[in-house]
Amino acid sequence: MSPATKSAAKSAPKSVPKKAAAQAPQPKATTPPADGIHPGSLLSITQLSLEEVSNILALAERLAAEPLSKHATLLENRKLALLFYESSTRTRTSFELAAKSLGAMTTLVSDKSSSIEKGESLKDTGLTLRALGAECIILRHNASGSPYLLAKHTGLPVLNAGDGMHEHPSQALLDLRTILSRLGKKQAVTETTLDGITVCITGDILHSRVARSNALLLPRLGAKVILCGPQQLLPPEAVDLSSGITLERDFDKALQQSQVAMMLRIQKERLAGMQIDLADYQKQYQLNEDRYFKHAPNAVVMHPGPMIRGLEITADIADGPSSAIEEQVRNGLAIRMALLVRALNGGAA
Repeated sequence: MSPATKSAAKSAPKSVPKKAAAQAPQPKATTPPADGIHPGSLLSITQLSLEEVSNILALAERLAAEPLSKHATLLENRKLALLFYESSTRTRTSFELAAKSLGAMTTLVSDKSSSIEKGESLKDTGLTLRALGAECIILRHNASGSPYLLAKHTGLPVLNAGDGMHEHPSQALLDLRTILSRLGKKQAVTETTLDGITVCITGDILHSRVARSNALLLPRLGAKVILCGPQQLLPPEAVDLSSGITLERDFDKALQQSQVAMMLRIQKERLAGMQIDLADYQKQYQLNEDRYFKHAPNAVVMHPGPMIRGLEITADIADGPSSAIEEQVRNGLAIRMALLVRALNGGAA
């Protein structure tokens, strides 16, 4: 996990429309840090202070509330590259729509339709995108730590859209926005904002970058996080991620303590060599109507997607009134708009 760092911001285009000039991100002159990481990068949720988290949430709230016409030129003529080495629907689409709703130009580069398929390195792909005018790169990669490498070698703001089994910081921020909204709490967060709130994260914790980023963020706001799952998918060492984390193998007991139930899918693509009995998993860890109403009838239900209906969650719960799953997706658009503005504003939201 990379510490917060600072570097020189890239100059904004000279031709900014008058109506957008008051809002458009203006780069700030800073002293380049030794490691060259741009201050607008978001590589790990740990690099954000609670004040920065609050600022991002506040900006997301404003952008979501105002009409599109008010921010449609905020990033006009800015060039963003989406570099995706893994398949994605929600993350990729929301980043792309967020960029376009702010007036930015985007290009998508995937490992299936570029020189990556021919063996080009991440560093060289990043340098090529920079040479072509990209001012920010949104990266999803199957190797943990890859966003840091890209940020270091290009000097551009890099937004981590999921790296291996490491982190997914924008997902943690949109999950936080959803939790705060559903629980009726203010977006300006402190160390006590989530005092008395227990969030149960259940499923493939071992491989989940979503679980890791949430487990690193939520306890900082006072929440208790219960990690739940079978031993193959939840090693005991997971509790060492942060203070405020406990481990519970019994899903029913975990639910009884929780105000938020966050379900994760079984990541079959990462289970090579592991013996997982899916029928037994479904019996022990599926969130279904009977289990929900018996143990946590008022809990907010969340899922980062994609869902496997009938395995980790049933349709009646996923589509029920307690489900915040579609709300998570909508909040992803607002959060990612805020992160793009922050990235091109030298790290200020």
